Amino acid sequence: PVLKHTITPFSLTFDAIRASTATFDSIRAANPVLDLSLRNQFIPAMKYSVTFDNSGTRHRNKLWWQLNFSSAGNLTSLIYRGFGKKFDEEKQLLGASFAQFLKFSAEGRYNLKINNAQNLVFRLYSGIIYSYGNSRVAPYSEQFYIGGANSLRAFTIRSIGPGAYTPDPDNEYSYMDQAGDLKFEANVEYRFHLFGSLHGAAFADAGNVWLLRDDPTRPNATLDFSRFWKDLALDVGVGLRYDLDFLVLRLDVGYGLHAPYHTGHSGYFNIPKFKDAVGLQLAIGYPF
Repeated sequence: PVLKHTITPFSLTFDAIRASTATFDSIRAANPVLDLSLRNQFIPAMKYSVTFDNSGTRHRNKLWWQLNFSSAGNLTSLIYRGFGKKFDEEKQLLGASFAQFLKFSAEGRYNLKINNAQNLVFRLYSGIIYSYGNSRVAPYSEQFYIGGANSLRAFTIRSIGPGAYTPDPDNEYSYMDQAGDLKFEANVEYRFHLFGSLHGAAFADAGNVWLLRDDPTRPNATLDFSRFWKDLALDVGVGLRYDLDFLVLRLDVGYGLHAPYHTGHSGYFNIPKFKDAVGLQLAIGYPF
């Protein structure tokens, strides 16, 4: 088995919007939290990750997991504190604000080999980002989102969450609001060989993202354990994989069983229209 540690002592990222439109500006003006997350800012960070992988061994079943931790702005804030700046006072770096947060994520994958033609693969992912001190909102690029070809495959990217927040169906930019500070995702996939280089799969996905702090513009977006299971979007589906040895072409068709927001349809299976429940995903490589 391989256990690998990776340390990045310092990295500096600058988030900036190079161009804007009147529509985009109006969206930011109507959503103060989104506006803060999109502001021009530096992200001075330190990162650490540890990865375990036994896929190169003779173990019948394969296990892979990874833990990631990053801290942004804390060393910079400490230096400013030494010069008399208060902990919660707005501070800048090279004329621009800088982010301050702690971020942690954990992911695990377990491949259970049934026989040479069948595998059952499980995946769990969780993450949290907490902003404080110099910034109360995490940079948009650091927030969590869900959906898409490697996530909840019946739902498009950023079409779920945060929490039970209901996106505006008439607003094509509503996806910008659908990111969060917390994430939980679980996937299971049954993989089997069909013939030649063609393989099949049947899968189920569940998950969502949430906010840590209340946002008046996004009601029901914070984590509430009393409705945790209702907040998890759920889908099932089938797929085909064409394995070229050096490349895997993948087609997945997901069907949404439950959306965490109000859809106008009562009950757990609350996606009223078939076309709204089906997602088609074309991708390269396995989802996990």
